[in-house]
Order: sequence, then C-alpha cells, then structure tokens
Amino acid sequence: MDTHNLLVARFVSAVEQLQVMASKRQYKEAAAQLEAVNQLCSHFEAYRDVPKITELREKFKNIKKVLKSHVFSDFSSLGTGKESEETNLLQQLSDACLVVDALEPSVREELVKNFCSKELTSYKQIFEGAELAKLDKTERRYAWIKRRLRTNEEIWKIFPPAWQVDYLLCIQFCKLTRTQLVDILNNLREKPDVGTLLLALQRTLEFEEELAQKFSGGTTHSRNKELGSDEEEADEGENRNKIVSDIRKKYEKKLAVPRDGTELEKEKHKDLSVPGAGFNFRGIISSCFEAHLAVYVELEEKTLMEHLDKLVQEETWETEEGSQTNILSSSMQVFLIIRRSLKRCSALTKNQTLFNLFEVFQRILKAYATRLYARLPKGGTGIVAAATGTDGQIRTSDRDERMICYIVNTAEYCHKTSGELADNVSKIIDPQFTDKVDMSEVQDEFSVVITKALMTLVHGLETKFDAEMVSMTRVPWASLESVGDQSEYVNGINSILSSSIPVLGSLLSPTYFQFFLDKLAASLGPRFYLNIYKCKHISETGAQQMLLDTQAVKKILLDIPTLGKQTALAASYSKFVSREMSKAEALLKVILSPVDSVANTYRALLPEGTPLEFQRILDLKGLKKADQQAILEDFNKHGTSIRHPSVPPSVSLPPAPVAPTAPPLTTTTTTTSTTMTLSSMTSTGTPSAALASREDVLTRAAALGRGAATTGFKRFLALTEAAKDRKDGPFRKLFSP
Repeated sequence: MDTHNLLVARFVSAVEQLQVMASKRQYKEAAAQLEAVNQLCSHFEAYRDVPKITELREKFKNIKKVLKSHVFSDFSSLGTGKESEETNLLQQLSDACLVVDALEPSVREELVKNFCSKELTSYKQIFEGAELAKLDKTERRYAWIKRRLRTNEEIWKIFPPAWQVDYLLCIQFCKLTRTQLVDILNNLREKPDVGTLLLALQRTLEFEEELAQKFSGGTTHSRNKELGSDEEEADEGENRNKIVSDIRKKYEKKLAVPRDGTELEKEKHKDLSVPGAGFNFRGIISSCFEAHLAVYVELEEKTLMEHLDKLVQEETWETEEGSQTNILSSSMQVFLIIRRSLKRCSALTKNQTLFNLFEVFQRILKAYATRLYARLPKGGTGIVAAATGTDGQIRTSDRDERMICYIVNTAEYCHKTSGELADNVSKIIDPQFTDKVDMSEVQDEFSVVITKALMTLVHGLETKFDAEMVSMTRVPWASLESVGDQSEYVNGINSILSSSIPVLGSLLSPTYFQFFLDKLAASLGPRFYLNIYKCKHISETGAQQMLLDTQAVKKILLDIPTLGKQTALAASYSKFVSREMSKAEALLKVILSPVDSVANTYRALLPEGTPLEFQRILDLKGLKKADQQAILEDFNKHGTSIRHPSVPPSVSLPPAPVAPTAPPLTTTTTTTSTTMTLSSMTSTGTPSAALASREDVLTRAAALGRGAATTGFKRFLALTEAAKDRKDGPFRKLFSP
C-alpha cells in the first residue's frame, strides 16, 4: 500500500512539474517530463476509475494541450524574420520539436502540414498572378522551391531529420504545382506553342528526377536503358524547327517514366512521412502534360515526313561500291530518324503520346513502302502504247534490274526492322499499350512491294523475250530441209538470260531468287507452248527442229540456278521446268505423229487438250479442211476423254523475311484418271490391252524426243519410219478403228 501511495505521490509531483515547465516554455525539460508522466499514466491505467487518478489524467491532458498551443504559437514566428532578431528562437524551436515527438504522432503531422502550407502560401500567391501563371514561366516555379530549400537549409535544421520536412514540403509543392499547371493548360485559348510546351515538360521532368534522386538515396532510374546509346544524335536536326532544335539538347538526360492519374491516386494511401516509402516523384507533375501533347506528335510527324521526302528525293537507287547489304541507304536513314524520334519521345512520356507516335511511325513506314512501290518500272499505257502493242509491257534495262533487286532487299530489311521496332517500343511503353503495338500491317505493305518487285523482274524479262518469240514464229518451219543446230531465237533467249541471271543471283537472297525462278518458268514454259500454235505450217522436219529447240530451251532454263550461283533449291525448280516444258515437247510429238494416228496420240500425250487445240494442230500439220473433217469427226466421238485445261500453276511468295523449308512455289495440276482413259478406249479391246498400247505410244513418243536430242536426225527419222509401219506394228494395233 505504501508503494502505491508513493507512486501516486510521484504522479502528482510529475504532473505539477510538467505544468510549470509548460507555462515557462521549458521545452527540453518538458519533453523528458512528458516521457515520465506517460509511463506513470500507463502504470495507473487499471485505476483510471479512481477519482484522484482521473483528475491527474485530465490535468495531464490539459497540460499537453497547453504545450501544443505554445509550440504552434512559437513556430508561427518561423520565417517572419524573428529568428534573426531573437538569437535563442531557433534553439527554442528545436527543443519544441522534442516536445512534439513526445506528444501524439498527429501533433507532428499537423505541425509539419501547417508549416508546409505556410511556406507555400507565398508561392501560391506569386504563381497564381497574371504575370507568372503562364506555361513559359514553369521553370521559375522550380527555381523558386530550390532557392527556398537552399536558403533555409540551416534554419530548417531545427527539425529532426526523421521528420523529413523538406521531403514533405516538396510533395505538397508538386501537388500544388500540378493543380496550377492543369488550370493553365486547360484555359489555353489556342494550341500551345510546341517549343514552349516541350520546354515546360522537359524542365518538369528534370525537376522530378532531381527530387527522385534527392529523396531516394541518390539512385537513378534510367528510362532510356532499352534504347542504348545514340552517338549519331550530334548531327540531328539541321533542318528542324529552331525552337525544337534547341530543346532537343535537353532530351539526352536519362529521365524517369511519368505516371497516369491512377498511379497518382495510389500515392494518397502511402506513408508520405517516410522518404523511400514508395512515393514516386516521377510523373507527379509531368503527367498532366500528357493530354496536351498532340501538337508535339503532329510536329514529329511533319518533321519525319519532311525527312522522308528529302531522303527519297536524294536517293540514287544504287548501293555504295563495296556494300555488303545491297539495300538502299534511304531505308537505314528512315529507321535512324525514327529511332531518334522514339528516343526523344520516350524521354518525355511512355504513355498515350508514345503510342500515338508509334502510329506515326507506322504511317511513315507505309509511306516509304509506297515510294518504293512507285519506283518500280511500269508497263506502257495510253493510246500510243495500245497502238504499238506495248500496252502493259514492262521494259527493264540492266540498271533497272539491279534497282529492282535493291528494292526487294530494302523491303525485306524494312520488313524485319519494323518488327524489331515494334518489339523495342513494346518493352518501353506503358504496359496498358503493349498489346496494341503491332507492325503487321506495315510488314504486309513491304511484302507487297517484294512480290511486285519480283513480278516486275519476271515481266521485264518476258518483254525481252518478245522479239525472240516473234522470231520463232517467223522461222520457215514448213520449208526446212534438214535438222541442224539450235535456232537463232534460242540463242537469243540464252543471251538474255546469260546477261541478267548472274546479276540477279548475286543480288537476291536464295528465297527470292527461287521465287523469281519459279515465276519465270511458270511464265516462259506456257508461253513457249502457246507460241507453237502461233506458227503457220510446220513440216515434219520443222517439227523435228522445233523439238530440238524446245529441249535446248529446257536445258537453258535448267541451267539458270547454276548461272545464278544459287543451286540449293535447284531440285524442285528442275522438276517444275521439266513439267512445264514437257507440254511443248508433247505437242511437237503429236505434230510428228502419222495423220491416221494423230488423234489417239493427242489423247495420250495431251489428255487435257481441247477440240479447238486439236483442230489447230491439224492446221499446223498442213492438212486441208476437207482432210481434217473425217479426223475431227472421229476425234469428237471420243471427245469424252478430253479433259479441260487444269488450273494453271499458282505461285505464292512466303512471308518476308523468313526463309521457307520448301520452295515458295505451289502448283496445282490435274491428272487423267486411269478409269476415264480406259473407258474412252473400249474399242481397242480389253482394258489391259488398251493400257499397254497407251504406254507403248508414250514410250515411242519419248523415244522420238530422245532421238532428236541425242542421236540426231538419222535416229529420229528411223524411229519415225517405224511408227509409220501400219501393217503389223504396235501403232496399227492401238489405232485401228
């Protein structure tokens, strides 16, 4: 009991001493006494219903109110100049902070809040005035707070470091500044000057970065790590707007990512009293510029488009001597200026504005693809072209062919690099936009350029072949006396290919060279076949000579991969050429067949032929109309075996720039079913006999071709005479009615 009474007496004495200290503003002593009284209060917590204890607790509560009032009153004189007049004022305020720490945490929060509000009162008044409430005065705002922090650094040492008064003051300053800048931006009567807007944003970003480093232990968040170094920045912008050119120098600093409104809202729930507790200065002010950066994006697009026009205008459409890439220099320059633009923008924002700029990049690259497409040689148009028969024909010189190859390689480079650009932007843009960053449409544009360019190469060579095709029809096939070496038009075809193919093979990648070859074979094979029909009368000797020419052309085409020094995919190409040229060989073998067996030979070798083509073959053989009548009537009786022509081979280019594992050409052919062939030949006997006879015809026809190609005219003539034996030879059995 005595111990209890002794503690009560100490409680009474401690409260009375604290009361005296409070009245005399003895803050240092009062702070220590507060701790002692707080401990006694805790000890008597169980006796709080005892009147004496209740009285002491209430008295202690009132004393704390008095202390708080005195402290707040004394702090009100801070910043009024009294600290220089009263030498002990700062020490008194420093001691008062000890009292504040001994009181409830809410007291410290209230005191610091009042102090910050008081400090910013003059700032608010100054920068809400008509003279400084302007966008171009933004930098002066940051100069004001930095000057305030610097000049009051010694005075503010009265605050304990744990209070972080300067940290909390800067947070309040940023929030107030953001509010004022939002009002300024929203009240602009017209679009802001881009230079002024970017300068204000740049100064804001720099200020935010300074605060982030100051209050995060000096760590720096590099926003441009993904972009790497850009040594080429030094020669940037000779023809840019002067204001923006001046601002560009500021872009080289590594700045942090601004945040959107959602992130700013989250900051309200963080412990702002502790530096490094999670509050992010980056974007606290600068994010308010985001909605007003459309003028900046417009300027970037205008500048990029001007650069593009200049690059295309200055393009030589040749590559530099010794270049290993074989791509146009303008394409590399286009991506360089895009990269610089991306670097500038990402230093300002990584949100909506960066995505809007990415869409600008898409439009710039599409425009470049359009200019590449427009540079490709075009076919003749107009009345003169129609009158001269050159309408649609594409004429290409050796220089044109090289340029087309450069365009193919350039489009492939752009296809690949645009995808890399999208990947780069995806890594640095705000996550909410990542899924929208896509360059597939742009890549499709360059794929179209590649396909068009390769087809232009094919059409250019086709036009070069025109003269040789005409020469072929002018050969007197009806009056040739003997079979000799290959005809002059074949030499012409060989000369054309020998001139162009080595260059094309050296400039095109294997994928595109293969595509070009398949397209060329798909064009020249059927064209050669149809050109035979354009000849007038073809004698037997003429047909033998033409068959030799056909096989020479076939060999020339088969040698193209070797000529172009690209033999990796030659096997599939060779099969295709052989299939296409075999049709011309088959046609000539039909022409060489005896008159009374020509119909069955035609069915056997050209099962997809038409009655009209068959009649034209009879014309080529020189048969008179009267002689043709009986043959045509017999042919039409068996017309059900004739198939309509199949869909011509379709060639598709694989998506650039991935090299396919199989050749890019796909062909669709239709073969004659065995059942259909047999049903059309019931008059010849049993199905097995008919099949054997048909195979015999094919064997003899193949032998005719081999004879012309390998053993010369004598062997060929012997085989032909054997085929004419209609008494007991196999042709008699097969073709007898």
